[in-house]
Amino acid sequence: MPAKSISTQGDGKTFEQLRQECLQKKRLFEDPDFPACDSSLYYSQSVPINFEWKRPGELCENPEFIVGGADRTDICQGALGDCWLLAAIASLTLHKETLARVVPNDQGFDRSYAGIFHFQFWQHNRWLDVVVDDRLPAVRNRLVLLHSASNNEFWSALLEKAYAKLNGSYESLKGGSTLEAMEDFTGGVGETYETKSAPTDLFNIMKKAYDRGSMMGCSIDITSSAESEAQTASGLVKGHAYSITGLEEVNYRGKKVKLIRIRNPWGQVEWNGAWSDESREWNVIDSSEKKRILQNSMDDGEFWMEFEDFKANYDKIEICNLTPDSLTDETKRKWEVNMFEGNWIRGSTAGGCRNFIDTFWTNPQFKLTLLHADDNNDKCSVVIALMQKNRRALRKEGLDLQTIGFALYEAPADEDHLGKDFFRYNGSKARSKTYINVREISERFTLPPGNYLLVPTTFQPHDEADFIIRIFSEKAAGTMYDIYATSLDRSIQVDNSGQLEFQEFKVFWEKMKKWIMLFISYDTDRSGKMSSYELRIALKAAGMHLNTKLLQLLGLRFADENYDIDFDDYLTCIVRLENMFKRHRQDTVDGIEYSIYI
Repeated sequence: MPAKSISTQGDGKTFEQLRQECLQKKRLFEDPDFPACDSSLYYSQSVPINFEWKRPGELCENPEFIVGGADRTDICQGALGDCWLLAAIASLTLHKETLARVVPNDQGFDRSYAGIFHFQFWQHNRWLDVVVDDRLPAVRNRLVLLHSASNNEFWSALLEKAYAKLNGSYESLKGGSTLEAMEDFTGGVGETYETKSAPTDLFNIMKKAYDRGSMMGCSIDITSSAESEAQTASGLVKGHAYSITGLEEVNYRGKKVKLIRIRNPWGQVEWNGAWSDESREWNVIDSSEKKRILQNSMDDGEFWMEFEDFKANYDKIEICNLTPDSLTDETKRKWEVNMFEGNWIRGSTAGGCRNFIDTFWTNPQFKLTLLHADDNNDKCSVVIALMQKNRRALRKEGLDLQTIGFALYEAPADEDHLGKDFFRYNGSKARSKTYINVREISERFTLPPGNYLLVPTTFQPHDEADFIIRIFSEKAAGTMYDIYATSLDRSIQVDNSGQLEFQEFKVFWEKMKKWIMLFISYDTDRSGKMSSYELRIALKAAGMHLNTKLLQLLGLRFADENYDIDFDDYLTCIVRLENMFKRHRQDTVDGIEYSIYI
């Protein structure tokens, strides 16, 4: 069963509750969380066009949610630079079960109409139900953003509005990767291929992905902003997101020819070379095969190309593999998926890439066990995906994507969080190809069964972000995050009298001397301060094994703006840790969890 969606409305009410309230009060819904005002359109500038917010009934006589089934011709780009989103929506229409999840069919302009609609999106391992009213930006009674080719059909325009609400504004949708929206529609995980350096069996890879229900897109690189959306002589558009909607092999003059079908979200402007709509190649193949493949082709932005021409003209391919939750029984292959969440926090777990060896080891560490090799193989296929959370919505606060990557190491047995020396003397077994400022970076590996350590990082130290890691494998994988039951050498005996007996003082003083010597050993420049990144080692040497979340809190509490901790704060921290377990301890199912107040 698909996972249940969570209402995102500020008052906690569901779509159905809100709709029934409106019907009972005989009024149309007005969304207080995403009002019909300029701030919902733009956050960085005044609105450049004099928009009016109009309901569908004010734009046409007989509005309909969906006319004759939702399909890829219903997606026509407007004035917003979100072709990446539209290409993903076009791909979505090819997958009817997935479409029905994103665009629920329990709504329309019939008797239950109350000016309210809802859509569902995947965000960080949760399905969210996003409610919107149906007031849409228009100029002179015409929609100027995403719209359908039919002027009385509104599902695609309302879907764009819901996605804009999810990300904070329409402006937040400017520029992006088709994969981002594909993942938000499916909960899938993406892979990217460069056509000029792709595997020799790229067509087979893409055909296999298409057959198992994956969504795909493609684009042509640009060398400068001046080339963005520039049209080539062959009818293709640079810096523009396209959907891949089909792959076929046909018999042509006694040999097999590989073909690929592509759609321009503009709904027009097509390839004019070999195998285009009116090209002579179609006159040579069998008439029944031609009819099956072309399907009454017209100037609708969709066209066929020979695969070799496709590789020569396009630069990047994006494939979104669906999670097991999204697949139907008929799909040829399913994926096992494991997922973990974490964050990079300056001063404790934002250690940067391996170029910064002194802090690299402080990054979050994840243990991964690959248990079983693939069928008919002695290695394990695995896709590792590292995704930054909520960065598009944070644009209005001046924050953008961090530059991220990851490395995979062979993990020693029975080791906790590994220290600096391990990474200094051990190379990675696999890693992301590059560090790049995208929402998600993913790579496919084939690895021997065994234990591995995954280290996700930003490129620079001290860069903060929340993230999730997803691990897709063809066989079940065992995994464990590096949170361990916090332990402490609790050898001090206290009687709660408010006074120290001499024996108690002796024990305390021995510990105090040890703590002072530890601080001195990490105060390498004799400045009276130690790096907050070294706190984990110092506490471990003192017999205190803290999990990552606690260390992050300690770093935020005690480190200064240069990520240093002075002696007074160090001593305060370590004494309070020594005492906290007696006063703030609670038992949990998995072991012992401690609440601390520092």
